[in-house]
Amino acid sequence: MPFEIVRNDITRMKVDAIVNAANSSLLGGGGVDGAIHLAAGPELMEECRQLHGCETGQAKITKGYRLPAKYVIHTVGPVWHGGEYHERELLSACYRNSLQLALENQCESIAFPMISAGAYGYPKEEAMEVAVDAITAFLLHHEMTVYLVVFGRAAFFTGKKLFRDVQEYIDDHYASTHERERSERVRETLWHADEEMAQEKDEDICAHVMAAPMASESVGEIRHRTDWNRLIRSTDEGFSQALLRLIDEKGMTDVECYKRANVDRRLFSKIRSDPEYRPSKPTVFAFAVALKLTLPETRSLLKKAGFALTHSSKLDVVLEYCIRERFYDVLQINEVLYELDLPLLGNSGNVA
Repeated sequence: MPFEIVRNDITRMKVDAIVNAANSSLLGGGGVDGAIHLAAGPELMEECRQLHGCETGQAKITKGYRLPAKYVIHTVGPVWHGGEYHERELLSACYRNSLQLALENQCESIAFPMISAGAYGYPKEEAMEVAVDAITAFLLHHEMTVYLVVFGRAAFFTGKKLFRDVQEYIDDHYASTHERERSERVRETLWHADEEMAQEKDEDICAHVMAAPMASESVGEIRHRTDWNRLIRSTDEGFSQALLRLIDEKGMTDVECYKRANVDRRLFSKIRSDPEYRPSKPTVFAFAVALKLTLPETRSLLKKAGFALTHSSKLDVVLEYCIRERFYDVLQINEVLYELDLPLLGNSGNVA
């Protein structure tokens, strides 16, 4: 892993391979198929002619030509006939066979469109579920960065119970917290105005006291009195140390942990090797979900990285709900975060 859902034009993705939702002739068509052929140039059509078509659920590979991607993997999705004609198995095969071709051609990154969810009529939410399941199963055993590219903000997830429950939790906690914080900020502004005046007086007094010589101690004696070694020893463990300790305590391997967290192996290696590593907040949450931490454990891990769990952040509210309800599927959580236009858990490289 990682796996990320992005809004983008697939023809502009700077990855090793993009996947074309093709028709069985492989000779171009509308939608994503037509856009890829247009961006790649006529050379792509010439190579496709030599492939002599492709069966539903199968995949074939060509060069990318004028595309940023090195390869185009062409796969033919099923037409939706109500779900009684092996549509799910065929759609899952599209993802599996495309990923296998990418693996065989040493691809480290690949971008998929939503296969069959357009003109072929596959229900969008079910198509998304098949895509996520197939990609997740592959990434549990292989290292590759996978993007699922969608246009706009089509409601792939809003019908799901998790999304509805999270939205209700946000409504109950996020909005009311902001109202309360607005009134608190007004009070704090008035309080700080008085506090600053008092602080100026305290600083004057403190400066006067510090300037006066100590009656019974020299400067050297004061320095000796402070046990710096003891203070350093008492410093709390950092995020990296805490994470590695939790992995051991939960009986997990490093690989299991970073894959469940949707975190790239290279990032995990940095965290492991650098005791001072400072992660982003979504990355901390990703590990909390992967390790199935309780809310108190999550708060503690966030604190190690210099963060706190707060209702003033919509991301925090969503993750608080998921962890409180012991919902620990990072990819399904990311579906909800994507729909809410929030940062996704885990990490990935930047794409065009």
